[in-house]
Amino acid sequence: MEFEVLKRGHIKRNIIIGSFAVLLISAIILNFTRAKYRTTADIPIASGTINYSLADLNVVAITVDGESVDTIPEGNYELTSESYCTIDGEQDDSIKLSYDMETQKLTVTPFTTKGTKCYLDFATATTKIVDTPLGEVEVNLDTPDFSKTSCTNGSNNGGNCGEQTVGLYEETTSKGITYYYRGDVEDNYLVFADKYWRIIRINEDGSIRVIYSGEKSTVDAAGKETVLANGYDDSSTNYLFTSFVGYGKSGKSEYVGFTYTEGSQRPSNPNSGDLSNMKKSLDTWYSNNLQAYDSMIVSTPGFCNDREMASGYEWSSKPSSEIHYAAYERLYVNNQPTFECSNTNDLYQTKIGLITADEVMYAGGKGRDYNSGYYLYVGDAPNNIWTMTPSIATSSGGSLFFGSRSLSPKGAYVGYPFGVRPVINISSDVTITGSGVIADPYIVNPD
Repeated sequence: MEFEVLKRGHIKRNIIIGSFAVLLISAIILNFTRAKYRTTADIPIASGTINYSLADLNVVAITVDGESVDTIPEGNYELTSESYCTIDGEQDDSIKLSYDMETQKLTVTPFTTKGTKCYLDFATATTKIVDTPLGEVEVNLDTPDFSKTSCTNGSNNGGNCGEQTVGLYEETTSKGITYYYRGDVEDNYLVFADKYWRIIRINEDGSIRVIYSGEKSTVDAAGKETVLANGYDDSSTNYLFTSFVGYGKSGKSEYVGFTYTEGSQRPSNPNSGDLSNMKKSLDTWYSNNLQAYDSMIVSTPGFCNDREMASGYEWSSKPSSEIHYAAYERLYVNNQPTFECSNTNDLYQTKIGLITADEVMYAGGKGRDYNSGYYLYVGDAPNNIWTMTPSIATSSGGSLFFGSRSLSPKGAYVGYPFGVRPVINISSDVTITGSGVIADPYIVNPD
């Protein structure tokens, strides 16, 4: 804990140039005076430091959420308006108190009188302001209930709003802190490469993860993404995750892979194996639409094609009975999405991919629950949108979760034709302007 005391006023001194002896004496006197009234001495208190003399300032009482405590709290707490200071027993409203929960520093200003006494009242903070590549943004500090969908008005369209947790949230991962959007947010629109995108999250390294949302000419003032009726182009084409749909092929569970190796759960590394139809299609779209912006797109944090098995299941190329992938257990049974990728051979460091089913759940989707209110929902789309996440495998073939409207109870088999919304990560080095709403979207400007 650190205190900072700010003093007002300047001591005017007139130094008369004279003999060397007089100048030396003046300097000694000046240094003595400063030492006597110095207020920045470091004095240990609890786990931090206060910068004042105990004789000058006293913290008389500290309360947290209405309860008296002995020490200033650490963590996400904010100083309330009930806090105040007194001089000679009288409350002095000219003394202002502020508290920075990130640095845990209390500032008292102006501080001019010895014997000042302060009464500090803290409350658990629900939000905080964070400096990001998007500018200063407000972040919610509570943890959403992922067993429920998230939006505020989706019921108007026949959807299910299980919880009204809407906004920007934070999650701590092994790589740092990431900030993700949840619910029917209206301030995560971004324009890049002359196209509209929705921001999924701010990655731990400051790069911006976005999902395609339509050409600028086809997104109206209300944010209706008409271009997404059938996927990432405006033709009638939908996309198979794999082109192998014939007998003996569709029954193999390795075809849930972004790349795959016949007879193996996964290739020996993400850069090996045969390419899925999905990866070929995305690479082609990138080449046709984003290659000119390649320097502003990064390959980290990558795209997780999680092929780990759920507990109690063993992988089989062509299982005779249903087997569950780890995400099935994680999302349907435990309601615990993650931004981590547990196996490095499932993490593709490529510049284009798909959203994961975990990211769909972070955004407000929920397996088996239809949600027409959150920002990933596209009302005009006749089909749902592929994710990157395997779900189950049976004798009929492997399947992946799909998103946008909701997560499927068991996913969709790789031979199904579904829509596609490409996902990319924009470098943290770019300059971004705007406020994120549809009328004033974030705009990526190259430096």
